[in-house]
Amino acid sequence: MSAHNYRVTLEYLGGKHAASDLHKPVQFEAGNHDDLFNIIQRVQTAQLTDADTAAALTLGMKLFGEVMLKHRKDPLFEKLQPAYREFIGAFKERITAGQEGQAQALA
Repeated sequence: MSAHNYRVTLEYLGGKHAASDLHKPVQFEAGNHDDLFNIIQRVQTAQLTDADTAAALTLGMKLFGEVMLKHRKDPLFEKLQPAYREFIGAFKERITAGQEGQAQALA
């Protein structure tokens, strides 16, 4: 069992192709070794993008990363791991720099 368990709900709000009643909401449970709310808040605080984009990017990366971690020996994910680790490292650096910039702006 993961340290943190979540219920994710995806609702279609409408758009260029159809009204909002086209799709029923999809709901699933997922675990993650990280506190996703904390990470999303840190990414949003860094203000690299708008808050919704920051939340979507962070959630997508963390959900994907957890699946990849669970299936790390699967050849499908094996080749992605080095590039993903590199991307996560660069992403964390950007978040840290963004948070430091926000702290300086408030000082």
